[in-house]
Amino acid sequence: MHKLAGIELGGTKTVVVLGQPGRIDERLEFPTTEPTETLDRAIDAIRGWRDDKPVDAVGIASFGPLRVSPEASDHGFMLDTPKPGWSGAAVAGPVAAALGCPVGLDTDVNGAALAEHRFGAARGCESMVYLTIGTGLGGGVLIAGEPAHGLLHPEIGHVRLRRVPGDTFEGACAFHGDCIEGLVSGPALAARLGTHPSRVAADDPAWETVAQDLAELFAMLVLTVSPQRIVVGGGVAGKQPHLLPMAIARIPALLGGYLRDCTREKLAGMVTPPLLGDDAGPMGALILAARALEDRRAAVRALAGA
Repeated sequence: MHKLAGIELGGTKTVVVLGQPGRIDERLEFPTTEPTETLDRAIDAIRGWRDDKPVDAVGIASFGPLRVSPEASDHGFMLDTPKPGWSGAAVAGPVAAALGCPVGLDTDVNGAALAEHRFGAARGCESMVYLTIGTGLGGGVLIAGEPAHGLLHPEIGHVRLRRVPGDTFEGACAFHGDCIEGLVSGPALAARLGTHPSRVAADDPAWETVAQDLAELFAMLVLTVSPQRIVVGGGVAGKQPHLLPMAIARIPALLGGYLRDCTREKLAGMVTPPLLGDDAGPMGALILAARALEDRRAAVRALAGA
């Protein structure tokens, strides 16, 4: 069996795992600091699990934005990001050079989407969205079971949506102010609520506006991506589980009867928490590792047959 490693590179913490798609055998977590220190620590962890046999491939599921297109001259590099010190950082190259194996790269949310699609809450769904609401707000999109890539990759957290009338919060996004990340991410909610969101009671009226903002996001995704499942992870939704039902209840009114299939009952089954929990990102990284290994083997076979 091939030896695979995965790195979930998050804005707050990094998770390094050894295993197979569907199984994590070893796991190490540590804070995400500056690029060299963080990647070196991940590389050292993987080397420590070698048991005299190097890994066959590594998958990296990283925060972004980053260049994921293999054809791009800056493939594997971070683009402009709010994470201090990471703009322009090489992500894939140092890992490939240090470990001498194929490296698969995608966003952390696309990785989590792959894992939930294959093993979790979106099994059997051809189209799905994975959202994480925590330090930021990210969204991974799968169409026909494959991650959506194009000009870049989905940056759902930075869309601007209709605001609740009378809500004067300016937003907390350094780039866009009141984009959806600037309204409902963990730091945005802390600024909005005046305390850590986990300390705010579920029946506090402040959640009404937050639920409406989330409903706008879900309605937009239903109308644009037409997903069979929207899986919502991250600390905000996890620590305040009442938010999802509150937001779901508001979606039909936002759709205005336009999509008659989107009843409250239907939406309650479509917008769900993850089944894999904190394992979704690392498991997605292992899937990316397996894909990178298969791509390398396919390229070798093609070259041998030429």
